[in-house]
Order: sequence, then structure tokens, then C-alpha cells
Amino acid sequence: MVNSAAAASPVQPIANLGQGFFGYNPPALLLNAAKEALNRVDCNQYSPTKGRPRLKKALATSYAPLLGKSINPETDIAITTGANEGMLCAMMAFVEPGDEIVVFEPFFDQYIPSIELAGATAKFVPLSPPSNASTKKTAASDWVFDMETLRQAVTPKTKMLNPLGKVFSRGELLAIGEICVKNSIIILSDEVYDRLSYVPFTRIATLSPEISSHTLTVGSVGKAFYATGWRVGFLIGPEAMIKYVSTTHTRVCYATPGPQQEAAAVGYEEADLENFWEESKADIQRKMNKFNAIWDELGLPVNSSHGLAAPKTGMTERFLQYTEPQGGYFVLVNTSKIRIPEDYVFPAELQDKPRDYRLSWFIIQELGVAAIPTSGSENHSPSNF
Repeated sequence: MVNSAAAASPVQPIANLGQGFFGYNPPALLLNAAKEALNRVDCNQYSPTKGRPRLKKALATSYAPLLGKSINPETDIAITTGANEGMLCAMMAFVEPGDEIVVFEPFFDQYIPSIELAGATAKFVPLSPPSNASTKKTAASDWVFDMETLRQAVTPKTKMLNPLGKVFSRGELLAIGEICVKNSIIILSDEVYDRLSYVPFTRIATLSPEISSHTLTVGSVGKAFYATGWRVGFLIGPEAMIKYVSTTHTRVCYATPGPQQEAAAVGYEEADLENFWEESKADIQRKMNKFNAIWDELGLPVNSSHGLAAPKTGMTERFLQYTEPQGGYFVLVNTSKIRIPEDYVFPAELQDKPRDYRLSWFIIQELGVAAIPTSGSENHSPSNF
């Protein structure tokens, strides 16, 4: 929908705020390593299907202290062509037609097509905003899920669960992990923004040996090093699960490009020495704070030609409210004060969609700014964000 709206918009070029790619290059150490790798014959031919040894070793060294355990680079890591392909391979490896996968909302829109490709059905557990989300700035941790809703979503058909949508507390993750262990459910933990956490971050695989044995941790070179076009991801987990992910990856695309893997290995080898992780986090957070200042400053005019709502008297009523992320860089903005003209014409396919889908189209057409609707395919999430 967003792409269609962007193509049809009279306002060009589109400012795309809905996609997680960067407007600048990866760090020089990765670029230089990639250039060197392009001159090597072995890097320009098929890589080992499970990943190049140097990258797997670098990941094992980097993640062993983070996951609190030793990691065998030969058996506990699978390199994939992006984290998205890695998650698809995990689903294809373990899910049978008719199985179910529990997904927290709001979610990354690629999950549902991957679940459907595997022949499974998504069961949704919504994260709900606090009651004051329309009148004050909130933190991502203020969004909570109902434990009883999660328990009801788990059935004998549940094969996998993906805890995503925010930086969960240790207590929340422990409760999720215990449910998964009790019901023999695989935890597919999407941690592609693990290096961009601004609050204490608990990795679910560290909570207990039992939970760890059920967990596949997903990572992304592209998100870690500003190189989303390189398409290098990885999964870390028990050998008993990783071997099936690797086998599926072999059938999906056989191997991941070699030069990017070699360059990524250099990145993980040198990142700590260069203080890259902390500098990257500080840089992204600075940019995010600058971006969020817009919502603190923005008063929307009366009877605007774009149909934007008038500000009301009082500080809490004047500004658009938003949820401040505690990891990554996606911001949820409460758009309930933005009015769409009653006679505004939308495409037929949007007539029965939630408000956020129509608002996304409206803003793209009128302002040339693209944002992602968050209500999800089952419309469980609020449609004002």
C-alpha cells in the first residue's frame, strides 16, 4: 500500500520514514574490507552454505559474552542472506502446514508472508498502549500485553513464538520463555537492533538453560553496520536447531555472498576496539532525539488545506504525542488529532481498512511523507499510531 501511494503521489520526491535503511555508508573499515575481499578469488565464488568461517568465528567471539555461553562457530551459527531470509528458513525448517506461530503486535510486515509461505497461521497477541497515550509522551515499555491473552493464543498447534515490538522487561521475557518451554515452542527472537538498545536489554536466551535450548537468536549485519543492502544475517542457537535452518537455507538460496561476509567479519572483529557500538548508539539516539523534537514543537494549524487538526489550549493538548523507542529507531506517533476530510477519495482497496492505512495514504498524497500503518492484518493494534 505504501509503495502504491508513493508511486501515485503528486508530491515528489517522497520522504520515506517507514523503511529501516540508512542515508549514509557503512563505516570505512567495512568498506575497505569489502573492497579487499572483491580481489580474492575465493570470495567471488560460492561461499560455504553455513557461512564463511571467519564471520562465524567473529560472531561466536562477539556474542559468547552477550549470551553468557560458549558458541561453537561450526555448529551453533547459520549465516543467511539477511535476517529476513534467516527467519523464513527457521519457519520453513520447523513449521508444518496447519501449525501456528504466535506473533506480538505491532510487527514487522514481512512476518505474515513468511508464516503463510510455511503453511502456518499467525496468532496475534497485541501490545496495548497506556490509557494516557493520547495526552502525553510515553515510553515503549508502557505498552504491555495481557498474559492471559498470550496463554489463550497458545494451543497444541503452536510451534513457534516471536517476542517482538519493544524491549521487553526481564520479567516479561521470563514469563514468555516459561510458557514456551512448558509447551515445547521454539522462540524465534528477532534481535536485529540488539546493538541499538537505550535501556538495559535482556536477551531471552540468557534466562535459563531450558529457555536457551528453545531459542534461535536472529541478528543482522545490515542493521548493525548501516549496510542493509548487503543482505547478511545470522541465527545463533543449539546445534539441534541450527542444522535444520542451514539445510533450509541451502535450498532457498544456497549461499550468502562472500565479500560482504568477509567485510562483516572485520566489522565484528574490530568494532569493540574502535568503540563502534557505543558511538553508533549515541549517534542514532542523537538523531532520534532531534527527530522526536518535531512532535514536541509541532502545533497543527486550524482548517489546514491538508485537513490537519487545530491545536487546542494547553500543553498536553497542543502537541502530537508519541511513544519514545527504547531500542532501534522507529517512533510511534499518536495521530488521533489529524483529521481527514470527510469527502476525501481513497482507493477502493482502502475503504474497509483501519484508519491508519487511510491516514498513511492521505499523508503520502498530500505531504509526500511515507509512514507505516501499525494496526496489523488482524486489526488488534490501535489504529491511531
